[in-house]
Amino acid sequence: MKYTERIKELRLEAGETQTELSKLLNIRQNTYSQYETGQRQIPLETLVELAIHFEVSADYILGLTDLDTPYPRR
Repeated sequence: MKYTERIKELRLEAGETQTELSKLLNIRQNTYSQYETGQRQIPLETLVELAIHFEVSADYILGLTDLDTPYPRR
């Protein structure tokens, strides 16, 4: 699964809108929409913020694993 599909899936499962997430990330809604459609690559900092927000690992968002459990934090 591509990260574009994964972030949309996580957002919908959480019942959040693109506007709500864009405010959380301090970006424009259009920018967030472009992440979900693959028109723009997601910056590393944003990937980390989304992983923390959704309580999953970055590997899960990137589609490297199907285990959504985040790694223990230091």
